Amino acid sequence: MTPSTEVPDEGHTAPAGVSDQLVEAVGGVTAAFEVIEHARGMLYAFHRLVGRADKELAEALDQLESAGRPDLAEALRSEVVGRNVIDGRWTFQLVEEFDSGYYTAFADAERSVRDATLGGRRHVFEAQLKERERTNGRPGHEARPAGTASG
Repeated sequence: MTPSTEVPDEGHTAPAGVSDQLVEAVGGVTAAFEVIEHARGMLYAFHRLVGRADKELAEALDQLESAGRPDLAEALRSEVVGRNVIDGRWTFQLVEEFDSGYYTAFADAERSVRDATLGGRRHVFEAQLKERERTNGRPGHEARPAGTASG
């Protein structure tokens, strides 16, 4: 028998005795961490874009040299290609430092709050919001996908 799709799965419900106020507060911690996840994605995008620009510049300088301006090509090559983006660091070093420092500390803190309050359950606040907002029994408004267990 397929479990009802009209009942939220247990992994997204608050454990017994946990107040809505606490669920909302934990949801706020998670929401803040999601902003860090977004920032991390942007940092990786920055890393990729700077690397791509450096490669494209090197290729353009080869063309500039072939077009008869080796002086300009060499000047830019020695000044810009391979240059540190921040004192002593390429972007991969920024990414690594962010990941092993601030990002890991924030991720660990968010997880420890969920573990201490909600038994590690994720997105309980959002699941409660979904239950308040969805139209029970209406197609496209199910609590969870068909065929998923409630526990």
